Amino acid sequence: MKTLTKEQYDAFWRDGYLMVEDAVTPSQLAALQAEIRAWIEESRAHQKPFGPPTIDGRPRFDMGAEHSAERPALRRINNPSDISDAYREVMLDARTVDMVADLVGPDVKFHHCKINLKLSGARTEVSYHQDFAYTPHTNDDIVTALLFLDDIDEDNGCLTVVPGSHKGPLLSLFEGERFTGAVAADAEKQALAQSIPCIGKAGAVCLMHTKLLHGSAANRSDASRGLYICVYTAADAVPIARNPMPSLNEGRIVRGKEARFARLSEGLVELPKQPKTASFFTVIGQESKQAAE
Repeated sequence: MKTLTKEQYDAFWRDGYLMVEDAVTPSQLAALQAEIRAWIEESRAHQKPFGPPTIDGRPRFDMGAEHSAERPALRRINNPSDISDAYREVMLDARTVDMVADLVGPDVKFHHCKINLKLSGARTEVSYHQDFAYTPHTNDDIVTALLFLDDIDEDNGCLTVVPGSHKGPLLSLFEGERFTGAVAADAEKQALAQSIPCIGKAGAVCLMHTKLLHGSAANRSDASRGLYICVYTAADAVPIARNPMPSLNEGRIVRGKEARFARLSEGLVELPKQPKTASFFTVIGQESKQAAE
């Protein structure tokens, strides 16, 4: 039995994204929100990235340069499913996984996950890019599930997307020989003119194709904006660059079975430069608290 309707399936492949309400149960959402509150409180005691390291040795938690005990600016938790039962449960067995299987399945595997936060007063924003340029695979049957941890609107820094851009060219994230992690300024200006906001209530999900052009502005409100972001691939999509956020669960089959063969798509793929700092925000020019001191 399918979780998505035919109309939703068609809309995803036409537009490159799909909004779905009530993607997790109320109890799942409450557990995720409770963990976030605890991590924000913990961050008040730290003045640089902290926490149990990821498997490549980077700090788990990253804060913006404006972070203080009085005004926390926790902005990234890397692979929370490695350290949290609540986040691991949603990554493995929420309705969102069934939705992804409807789109690129039936055989689906997990790649990585993260939490992106924009707390009130934080200056975090995301330059326009396409995820596939960070995580190239042998094919592009890859879906990012962005679960809303808060009510999200245009004031608190919602995701903005360019509908249909997943069908267009893969844009470079380099300026000359330097990896910027973002498209060129003229391409971003054009994207901004074509973008639409993805807004919704806590518990909604935005399912996004890996080649969809997207970004987001800073939070201008008193309300926090949190996203739990899980990346899933078809089982026969094989990475051709190192995971920028390696996980204990990387490659885990979450629906169906393992693939015997890799499926190859024709074309050239520009290989990314992977971040060595706590999060990719430093790649796009937004220093962490540690780097600012």
